[in-house]
Amino acid sequence: AMHDRALMDDLLRKIEDIVRREGALRASRLHVSLGALSHMTPEHFAGHFEDASRGTVAEGAAVDCHCETDTGAAGAQGIRLCDLELEYPP
Repeated sequence: AMHDRALMDDLLRKIEDIVRREGALRASRLHVSLGALSHMTPEHFAGHFEDASRGTVAEGAAVDCHCETDTGAAGAQGIRLCDLELEYPP
């Protein structure tokens, strides 16, 4: 599960960078694309993400997953962040 953890850490780092850059409070929803070779199901991803995001700006964010089927695609082993909805200060 080291691979999973590395993918999650990378994803969370990206999310934190975007939240900070945009001056948002937190990420409220993310849409990710799971590479065909990432060995992740949406359920598996959601569980991992919930654990990994605890205490971060992405804690409690809703997750939409899309599963890629092209094993020859660049990034087929990874998780791609497609879209991020942010919550801003009032």
